[in-house]
Amino acid sequence: DGEVHINELKNGNSEMFWNPTSEVRRQRLKRHIVLFEEQTDFESERLWQHVTSAINKGDQHKATQEKFVLEEEQRNAARERRENGTEWKPLLFRHDATTNEWHYKYEDLRPWDPLNDIAQFEKNGILQTMERHLSTGMSNHKTTCINNQITRHKRSAKDCRRRKTSDQPSNHSQNTESSCSTPESVQELSDDDGKYLGFESLCAQCGKEMNHLKEIHSAVLSLQRAQQDIHR
Repeated sequence: DGEVHINELKNGNSEMFWNPTSEVRRQRLKRHIVLFEEQTDFESERLWQHVTSAINKGDQHKATQEKFVLEEEQRNAARERRENGTEWKPLLFRHDATTNEWHYKYEDLRPWDPLNDIAQFEKNGILQTMERHLSTGMSNHKTTCINNQITRHKRSAKDCRRRKTSDQPSNHSQNTESSCSTPESVQELSDDDGKYLGFESLCAQCGKEMNHLKEIHSAVLSLQRAQQDIHR
């Protein structure tokens, strides 16, 4: 996102090749990194910090020296492991002895499924895919939760009617007031209906999963906006 110039060595002329506008700078993708103090010793930004610093200062000689020191330390560490018979066990990669290649342990080579896959993210070095069936499971749990509460509500209504029938005399008027009042039908129940029946909050698990899905939805919208910006 900075200026780029073309310098003609023969005649010394300089020409502007790229000068990003403020609008271009605003649309750049945000860089998300782990805080430096939270990185382990072998993460690239921490491991190569002195080389990077020298490059940023334009000191090529210092950068070469720091690179040599770093690589020599790695060679010495590998030599010590061989002498001690210590096996190196990578955290995120495995070695294929047949092809003599290293492969990411958690690689997912299946095609992207736009009907089921929502987003892919990285956590602790492990790539994971958020899938729609999570929301389906939440919906099933929510339905079960509602059905259980409807059953309890029906049972309470029957007990109430039974008490009303046993308490009133046989020749009592049909218009006698009762302390119990139940809806005519609870066969079909929407989310809003649940509020009227007195169980606005289904359960703690439903609430947590609803909040989790809202966060996922917000993240997906953010990704979609970023993709639209890239296409523009």
